[in-house]
Amino acid sequence: MNSMRPEKALIVPVFALAFLAACGRNQEVQAARNTPEVPTVAVARVKTDSLTHTLALTAEFKPYQEVDVMAKVAGYVKEINVDIGDRVQQGALLATLEVPEMEDDLRRADAAVEQSKAEVQRASDELTRSQTAHKIAEVYYKRLAGVKAGLVAEQEIEDAQSKDLVAEAQVAAAKSAVEAANRSVAVHQADAAKVKTLMGYTRVTAPFTGVITARYADPGSMIEQGTSSKAQAAPVVRLSENRLLRLILPVPESAVPGVHIGQQVEVKVPTLKRSFPGKVVRFSDKLSVETRTMATEVDVQNPSLVLVPGMYAEVDLTLARHANVLAVPVTAVDTDASASGEAQTGRVMVVTPNNRVEVRKIQLGLETADEIEVVSGLNEGDMVVIGGRSSLQAGEEVKPKVTVMGAAS
Repeated sequence: MNSMRPEKALIVPVFALAFLAACGRNQEVQAARNTPEVPTVAVARVKTDSLTHTLALTAEFKPYQEVDVMAKVAGYVKEINVDIGDRVQQGALLATLEVPEMEDDLRRADAAVEQSKAEVQRASDELTRSQTAHKIAEVYYKRLAGVKAGLVAEQEIEDAQSKDLVAEAQVAAAKSAVEAANRSVAVHQADAAKVKTLMGYTRVTAPFTGVITARYADPGSMIEQGTSSKAQAAPVVRLSENRLLRLILPVPESAVPGVHIGQQVEVKVPTLKRSFPGKVVRFSDKLSVETRTMATEVDVQNPSLVLVPGMYAEVDLTLARHANVLAVPVTAVDTDASASGEAQTGRVMVVTPNNRVEVRKIQLGLETADEIEVVSGLNEGDMVVIGGRSSLQAGEEVKPKVTVMGAAS
């Protein structure tokens, strides 16, 4: 009987063990291939936040008030004291007109006043004479009437009475003449005052404090009277009040209920790369038929005149503000179409504590550009899927990856 050498006896078990190990590894690889991979999904946690619904509108600055300063009377420009860009105070002299014929009118009116005053003096003298004559006639009549009957003829007494009555009537006429003369004086004085007032209009002054933005006349220019609608009546200068500016915003019909007087807004000026505080001070309270918008005015203080009328500005108009509410990213919600007047609803995919997907219906509230309010259906801290929901099924196992403010954690 041949005996096996010890080296050969050890080789067989070693090969057997290697074969068994290789088979085990192949089975593990095959099992791993057959097991589905758990998908990783981006999620966000439901949090308490304060949401603000704002509406961005664009408008251009306009002066708070602007006017073309016209001349009240026609005349030649004697001198003009301002030019474009000058800042003037209310009542400041802008220009002086020359109207030579108006001085003649004033002298004529003054002469008429003096003449009427002379008429008053003459009428007053006539009244004094009439009163004296009446007093004499009255005394004479009373003396005759007091004489005993038969000593004076009755005809003489009647003649004295008649003279007394005539003198009394002359006194009344003289008083009327004095009153008429006084009224004539008042009329001529009013005429003279009118001429003086018109002469005052030869001084063109600023109706309010502002900046000269245009100049239309030079010394020697003929200026027409600005009270008529003549096409040739040109203004002297244009004056703008720029220390306070207006923004006229076209607010859409859907946002009209959120606008109210006194509302504070932030006014952004891209040209200056700065923001300024503003306030809603008035609105038309009527929608434009063409644009379906309501003109809403915002006043912006401009004490340093850094803002210039015509600049464009962006206004974030706050329409609603909800503080301390549950909010989720807009990208996490599939909204449902709701009937008018009903609360809006939607659906989200929630990752449960055991990493399973659950579809949950929620009631929605205020929506902003990035977030949406959750009225009911979720709790703070819940994880909602914010992307790739189309490939997920309810009950599916997932691996959540929390995303906060666009950064994964």
